[in-house]
Amino acid sequence: MMIASRMAGFGHYVPEQRVANLELEMRLGLDTGWIERRTGIQSRRWAASYETLTDLAVNAGEMALEDAGLDRSKVALTLLATSTPDHLLPPSAPLLAHKLGLLNSGAIDLAGACSGFIYALVLADGFVRAHGKPVLVVAANILSRRINLEERGTASVFADAAGAVLLMPSAVPQSGVVGVRLVQEGESYDLIQIPAGGSARPFEAGLDARESRITMRDGASVFAHAVRIMTSTTIRVMEDAGLSVANIDCFVPHQANARIIDMVCNQLGISPDLAVHTIADFGNSSAATIPLSLSIRNKKKPFCAGERLLMTAAGAGMVGGAIAWVH
Repeated sequence: MMIASRMAGFGHYVPEQRVANLELEMRLGLDTGWIERRTGIQSRRWAASYETLTDLAVNAGEMALEDAGLDRSKVALTLLATSTPDHLLPPSAPLLAHKLGLLNSGAIDLAGACSGFIYALVLADGFVRAHGKPVLVVAANILSRRINLEERGTASVFADAAGAVLLMPSAVPQSGVVGVRLVQEGESYDLIQIPAGGSARPFEAGLDARESRITMRDGASVFAHAVRIMTSTTIRVMEDAGLSVANIDCFVPHQANARIIDMVCNQLGISPDLAVHTIADFGNSSAATIPLSLSIRNKKKPFCAGERLLMTAAGAGMVGGAIAWVH
């Protein structure tokens, strides 16, 4: 019997601290309303000083496991998509699996920036199909600790959150990933980056603190890349899966900027009503935005068997992709 996969559990977590636009606009010297007009964001959540990346991920993972009602000993793999692990070494996924009591699970971090969840979901779907065992996928970030509060293009956008899905085997052949396109535009590798901290430019005495913060070299170019990548990969995914816009029940794009979402919907011919929007309340938490959106949407209106979803993202690297998924 052919094994497919299904999302059996959803979870999300956002920190309690809500940071309104006015606070940042005053700090950055911006006119009142500037952030919402440019990004669609009204507020975002920032982690408390005592919260770690793993803490956020545990909360989202716990919710997904409880939602699925699965015996935790059955989970065979834990994937954590993050750009802000607890430490550069070791990876955070083993600690996440340990704290969740996933005693029989392998665990690994994936660094795919804003597209991290898309890539992790593709890998998880493949693992479930190949081995018939459940996989927990968590995406989480604490970007508030990596932003430069003097740079309005990044300080006004990035946020902290976690989202999770638990994938389980399914006997329905046409469930799970039914189409996928993954792309990169490495020639634009450095449009969004943290200059220092890697092996190319390690931390050292006298390093300017701004070199260890996120910087966006050309916001207009990032915007254009994101719209093009998200639109083109989604079109190709629908073609691969034999779907049309009329067949789509739910569109879950990466929540980078409300104007990007609107433009992608317009170019695809997708009704804005089909798109899940969480950016106004929660900002851009990079890889975490799609699973956060999935969990919030499922809580408001549970996904039905056979429901067809499109997911797409693009971000630093420039790495992106799209997935057609049948629930």
